Amino acid sequence: MKARSNLKQPILTTLALLIPVAIFIAAAPTNSPNINSLKPAPPIPVAFVISEGAVVIDFCGPWEVFRDVMLPNGDHPFHLYTVSDKIAPITAGGGMKIVPDYTFANAPAPKVIVIPAQSDPSPTMLKWIRETTKNTDVTMSVCTGVFVLAKTGLLNGKSATTYHGAFGRFAMKYPDVELKRGARFVENGNLATAGGLSSGIDLALRVVERYYGRDVAQKTAYNMEYQGQGWMNPDSNQIYAKAPVSTAEHPLCSVCGMDVDPKTAPKSVYKGTTYYFCSDDDKKTFDAAPDKFATATDKQL
Repeated sequence: MKARSNLKQPILTTLALLIPVAIFIAAAPTNSPNINSLKPAPPIPVAFVISEGAVVIDFCGPWEVFRDVMLPNGDHPFHLYTVSDKIAPITAGGGMKIVPDYTFANAPAPKVIVIPAQSDPSPTMLKWIRETTKNTDVTMSVCTGVFVLAKTGLLNGKSATTYHGAFGRFAMKYPDVELKRGARFVENGNLATAGGLSSGIDLALRVVERYYGRDVAQKTAYNMEYQGQGWMNPDSNQIYAKAPVSTAEHPLCSVCGMDVDPKTAPKSVYKGTTYYFCSDDDKKTFDAAPDKFATATDKQL
């Protein structure tokens, strides 16, 4: 009995020491409920890949997010720059002129790549994204910038999202990529894809959260006077999860699903059925593979 009593004392002493530690760990704030965190090593280089027709909000939204991040010590941890095929002015959406900072030949190695919607990518752009992504923390697309990312082959066998008006085209063009309808953003390792337009702001805030936690991301959104909550919920685009149905009374573009005016919209007749389009480009897309789009449209009816 005496030996057993002698064993109790060190055990009780150990427990007395461990209990405060356990209480401290349990009470420690979980800055972010997401475990998919990144290790920051500032300055964090962020490359914005742009070309003719780049959609302004797709890259300027995330640009503003990363620019506005300020740590408690006052530091701004992200270093931002643009990269393109050449250092010559490009014309972005709405006529904005931009002179890229670097070419793909001399751009600094990024830890984050942002790919907005833009014109068809050059082979040089695709090669640079493919090779550089081997060492990025995040390579993210915004809106139909996912077509550029998918063209690299990096999304094969993975899931992704895009602008709701491009769901049909993307699903047909990249059947090896699982399309997530209704997702604000989708993450796969160091790849991430955002829905349309303003979704890029949310994905950028999510990247900030992964680096520095929810408090810093919330402070950034507050300072921007951005009240969207989508960056905290990747499934918050459910309004776009179900495809709208085209009817004779309310026809939709057979390629992008947007509203059309049948009196003025371009149209094609295929197997006795008339299909309407938002633009001549969508009509050309349909005419190149009418059976695929007609089948997809019939499934909605």
